[in-house]
Amino acid sequence: MRKWCVWLLLLALMLNLPSAYAEGDFSMAGYDDEGTGHIWKENLFFERMAALTGLTPELTQYTTQAEWASAKAAMLAGEAEMPDALFKAGLTPQETMAWYEAGKLIDLRPYLETYAPNLWALLEAHPEWLEAITLPDGAVVALPYIDELQFNNAMWINEQWLRRYNLAMPTTAEELTTILRFFRNNDMNGNGDKDDEIPLTFATLWDLRFLQHAFGINANDYYITANENGEVSEVLTSQANREFLTWLNQLWNEGLLDKSGFTGLRSVSSAPEESSEIVYGVMFASSPADLVHTSKVQQYVLLDPLVYGGEQVYRDLTGDVIRGTFAITSACPEERIGTILSWVDVLYTEEGFILAAAGQAGEEFDYYDDGSWLWLDVSETLVNIILPSTTLHGDATTPGWASVDFQLRLDEDSTVHILRQLQRLRSIDSLPYPLVWLSEEDNARVNELIYHIGCYAEQQMVWFVAGDVPLNDETWAGFCQTVKDLGIDEMVGIFQNALN
Repeated sequence: MRKWCVWLLLLALMLNLPSAYAEGDFSMAGYDDEGTGHIWKENLFFERMAALTGLTPELTQYTTQAEWASAKAAMLAGEAEMPDALFKAGLTPQETMAWYEAGKLIDLRPYLETYAPNLWALLEAHPEWLEAITLPDGAVVALPYIDELQFNNAMWINEQWLRRYNLAMPTTAEELTTILRFFRNNDMNGNGDKDDEIPLTFATLWDLRFLQHAFGINANDYYITANENGEVSEVLTSQANREFLTWLNQLWNEGLLDKSGFTGLRSVSSAPEESSEIVYGVMFASSPADLVHTSKVQQYVLLDPLVYGGEQVYRDLTGDVIRGTFAITSACPEERIGTILSWVDVLYTEEGFILAAAGQAGEEFDYYDDGSWLWLDVSETLVNIILPSTTLHGDATTPGWASVDFQLRLDEDSTVHILRQLQRLRSIDSLPYPLVWLSEEDNARVNELIYHIGCYAEQQMVWFVAGDVPLNDETWAGFCQTVKDLGIDEMVGIFQNALN
């Protein structure tokens, strides 16, 4: 592992990190939370980018969301000086449109092909990515983070348990029910206790909503879906949702669902011990490592989306594109626009992604002869000291493109196992509703509607599942009417208009 390299690196960091950048080739401001440990003016990422591009930005970092929100509001109102560029900007769709309409952001589309050829090539190869970042009038004023392997809330099943009893992988809701009953009735982990197994664990109703796919439902957090013809509908009052809730009530009554699921008591705050007993048959999580020790992660494989009506659907949580990560403001002189775009365009290459996410070969990680790679240090030093000082790892707010190939070449079996499983899911899942641009007024109204609809619907559905309220014709009709009274049809209309 060549740990001596790490200590030399740490010594170099302590002796040579610049206390501040001199006035740079362009000015750049943005938000990076203090909890990440990133200090831009001391972070080797920017120094390495300067060596790569010949450009050094003058950096202003805001370390709390409140500070950044206040700064953005002041700049939008003309009460504060704007930098040339916004980096890790976290611009919401509404902020992006408001800044553009106020003349504060530059339409970058005319410049991309010439000054950001790497990003432009990606957008040409994936027109849906270009569409996602394009305003209704055709302008592109904020650049994205793009990752085809973003985490999702997935179903993971204990394959070791299936193999032990020669059980087939379930493919439908009915088959899954049969498997969960088997997990409940047998000592699956072989510890002599037939009662410690939890057939299916979940943390909240939000988790279980991903199981709606078993009845053909693919909806977003607003209970909204759009079909291939661009027709928007809500799923709350659908017959499919009633069938789904009836099935969950059956699972609950049979003891197949984690009884702590609706209490929010399932803890993932501390890393599971290696000696911890495996008790979960199926879990909802972005990774099995949330609930089991890393040495046991490979016992779990992704449970492919269940088949309903001969088809598989599953919710893509975020899509490939995170919008609003980078923008150039109207304070930037025209002759500097191309310069800034050429700097950020590096992040849309594998080399730029590696610098931002992993650091530099020979310093933070190293390659093997077969092209795989591994960190030079695998202790807490890496996470707490080295990476925060040398990379911008840890979130999807950095502009750029994430190389799938580089991620999958990590020489760490558990992590790559999870990534390959999620890669399979990404070949099936889809956004229930495309990325659109809601106006500030429509967004405010949608948030108002979903607050009341969501509070009522979530509570009522938990009661249906747990049997506190019987799910019959009368109670279902009452549920649907209340949801209608709270404005679900108005919300559908807003999303339909936005999509149109």
